Amino acid sequence: MTTAVALQRTVVDLINEYAEKHDAIDAAIADHDAAFDRLGMAATVQGTFVEPVGSKSYLRADDLRRNLLRSGWKAIYARLQIDRVASAKDKQLFERTIAAPPPLTIENARATFGDYFERPHFHILRGLAEVFADLDPAYKSHSKVRIGVKGLPKRIILNGWGEYSYGYARDKFRDIVNALAAYQGKPHFEHVEMQAISVFHDRGEDAELDGAAVTRTDRYGKQEQFQTVDRGMTIRKFANGNAHVFFSTWTLLDINRALAEFYGEVLPDAEDDDAPVRAGTAVAKDLQFYWSPSPVVAAALDYADIPERSTDRWRQPPPAYRVLEPSCGDGRILDELRARGCSALGFEVDAARAAQARAKGHAVVTGNFLDQVPTADFDRVVMNPPFYGRHYAKHIRHALKFLRPGGELVSILPATSRYDHDELTGEWRDLPVASFAEAGTNVPTVMLRIRVPAEARAIAA
Repeated sequence: MTTAVALQRTVVDLINEYAEKHDAIDAAIADHDAAFDRLGMAATVQGTFVEPVGSKSYLRADDLRRNLLRSGWKAIYARLQIDRVASAKDKQLFERTIAAPPPLTIENARATFGDYFERPHFHILRGLAEVFADLDPAYKSHSKVRIGVKGLPKRIILNGWGEYSYGYARDKFRDIVNALAAYQGKPHFEHVEMQAISVFHDRGEDAELDGAAVTRTDRYGKQEQFQTVDRGMTIRKFANGNAHVFFSTWTLLDINRALAEFYGEVLPDAEDDDAPVRAGTAVAKDLQFYWSPSPVVAAALDYADIPERSTDRWRQPPPAYRVLEPSCGDGRILDELRARGCSALGFEVDAARAAQARAKGHAVVTGNFLDQVPTADFDRVVMNPPFYGRHYAKHIRHALKFLRPGGELVSILPATSRYDHDELTGEWRDLPVASFAEAGTNVPTVMLRIRVPAEARAIAA
């Protein structure tokens, strides 16, 4: 309750200032023009013209209001210290968004920034998971990011560190440091620390970020001192322009703890099929039902080459594919398939969820999909099978038998199916970190696409 009040008060103050200045733009331009005229009179006697005293800039109200709008959004971003919470990808998205921002209203500000205030810890953990998932496949593996795992990488390699003060490798390093700093409550990375790293490397030494100051003499003989923050990292630069970043034991443990907290200390899909049920996996044993959020469904259908319907009546409508959804739950994937003009059939083992899907007008068969007889007459299969153990592989192999020659299967899967288990072959695509957060899990996910050759024969039941 206190947080909500603080958010409202801070945002309203800034929006009120924005609104007042927005309404006063025309008057401000008029004041500017009048001031310029007075300046001209101040440089003449009786207004007798000699030569120009400057150039009168004709300001456009629309340009000023556009700048004011962008300034207002950045002011709110800074006042709420979103930079301390948002992931590196979210920060990049915000920078792109304010190039042409929406109207600055309390409703839009709350929709844009409210979740960072309501769930700051979640966003801190998500930001850390994002930067490490981009570095090494091991960080996409559920079984390798749990507490106590010895196989967690103790170093990362940044290609192209080079001789420049800025660049992709150094930006990536900054993102890693800032993600950890947000989790550890430490200051964000400053340019002075990059200068300290450069001093170490110029000496041919490894750069240790351990809280100590480092000194160098500039070309004028003046002593310069650069202070580091104790981050538990060592950066070793190599002659090929790459850098290796080594983590201390306690920094690695913080990474391990943060990722384990984000993904869940006990991860159901990392267990063997015959593993005993523990407290953390009991719920997951309940059919492993995680409904598919709308962005995930859209990504899966796009990957399956099922186009959206166009509002342009002159464009040829997309093909009306016959699509199978083997574990349809309450019909979220079926909803989007229908919106894209497909004829879809779903299977669902849970009777209550099957009834929910049928209530929305979908064709759904109640039963275990693995018991169904293949028909080899579907154009597409789009599926989100149970994640537990490696049951998903059985579901995919069975689903392939339902495809006609030339058909495609796209399945949403846990990332371990790609990075650990290696039981399936096809085309892989990673889904963004926390794609299933609104469904109740942060499990890393991927999509697998398998195309059946057009000349292949239908597989017999």
